[in-house]
Amino acid sequence: MEFRQKALAKLQSPEELDVPVRFARPQGLLVLVVTLVVMAAGSVWAVTGTVSSKLTAAGVLTHTQGSYLLQSPVAGQVTAVHAKAGQLVEKDAPVLSVRTDRGVRAVRAVARGRVTSLAAEVGAVVTTGADVATVERVKSSGDPLVAMLYVPADRAATVPVGAKVDLTVGSVPTDRYGMLRGTVRAVGRTPQTRQQISGFLGDKDLAQQFTREGRPLAVQIRLKRSSATKSGYAWSRGGGPPAAPDSTTPVSGAVHLASQRPVDWLLP
Repeated sequence: MEFRQKALAKLQSPEELDVPVRFARPQGLLVLVVTLVVMAAGSVWAVTGTVSSKLTAAGVLTHTQGSYLLQSPVAGQVTAVHAKAGQLVEKDAPVLSVRTDRGVRAVRAVARGRVTSLAAEVGAVVTTGADVATVERVKSSGDPLVAMLYVPADRAATVPVGAKVDLTVGSVPTDRYGMLRGTVRAVGRTPQTRQQISGFLGDKDLAQQFTREGRPLAVQIRLKRSSATKSGYAWSRGGGPPAAPDSTTPVSGAVHLASQRPVDWLLP
């Protein structure tokens, strides 16, 4: 009863009717204002700001026309090797001599180029169709290098011609010489099979590596030249290495994609 009487007395008392009602604390108003400012700034950035992204893909240094695997048209024993790694050979020049049941036959170069590797030596027995050498299709030893990146087919459509590319070269210390500079020269139209990649690079192992997760699109990278470096190419640090990297050197390329406005991600 005592509690009830006190409650009734408090309700009947008019002395606190003029006390203002407190709707929010000052700290709450500050949080609200900050939230509104952040939302407004985010909306402006979403419309006017840009976000850049990169696409990373594995590849290899090579030449514009690639390489080919020289195969023996006959079976027999190798009696002579007429070329060595690094040597330029003309079309139809003999690379090997093979003794067959019908006499000695020459295995000749299919096209002019530079021998990068020999898979047969004197005394070895080869079968018809066996790979005996890899030859790069070059006109001279000074032909410029290019990089071939193999990009997953579902992402290659985002790669624009002319985009800047930073290449990490497997044989060059990045912490000392940085990355090799380049730009996208061409993007393939159809996915490449393992056989197509092997036929272009002259390397079955690389072809298997690049098709491990499906058939990729080939993206050709033009390397930026520089007369101020010993290698003849532009690097991101220290003037680059003392010599140009060899062809068939593996690389990892980071392609700088076109910048986008964040609001575009929300639009259909």
